[in-house]
Amino acid sequence: MTTDATGNEFLPSARFTVTAEGRRDVGLCFIGASITAGYGDPKGQGWVGRVVGRTTHPDLDLTAYNLGVRGQTSADVLTRWKVECPPRWAGRAERRLVVAIGANDVAKGVTLARHRLNLANILDEASSTGIGTFVVSPSPTADEEINGKLEVLVEAQADVCARRNVPFVDCYAPLLGHDQWRSEMAAGDGVHPGQAGYGLLAWLVLHNGWTDWLGI
Repeated sequence: MTTDATGNEFLPSARFTVTAEGRRDVGLCFIGASITAGYGDPKGQGWVGRVVGRTTHPDLDLTAYNLGVRGQTSADVLTRWKVECPPRWAGRAERRLVVAIGANDVAKGVTLARHRLNLANILDEASSTGIGTFVVSPSPTADEEINGKLEVLVEAQADVCARRNVPFVDCYAPLLGHDQWRSEMAAGDGVHPGQAGYGLLAWLVLHNGWTDWLGI
């Protein structure tokens, strides 16, 4: 038993292992808010569609679901994943969950301690039932004040994941000063990227442990 930074006890997640031989039947759910849903992408793919489109392997039979809902906080996702994901995993040999939350917590004043707890609960509950998890951080906005809060939140997410051996992708630091990302923010609403920005997010996910996590 281990204690996290807020004093909560948990069992660190064991590395998710693939036991099936031959072609693998994988159910993959992405859960989060508007950026998970791909809002603002004229191609309608978002980062999730781009990642799924490049996740191919002869031995992988992948069924993917985008469960992004605009405006949702970590508390909303904590409640929702336990209802929406199981029907989509039904009959699948492997169950995988990608969690992308945080920006709405900052916008709606959710405390850092509560955010940590919500994320930890999602990861711990998933681990206890044999679900492999992967976490993607929020991305920077055009607002410096919001970015300052996001930076702290992303650091907290990284810590929660590290304590549980859960793969974590930081989409905040690499994009904060990125010229193309900044152009996307200036051209849009300052929060949601366009086609090029979603491509950048997909690249970060695909090149930071994605294939290792899926075992392909």
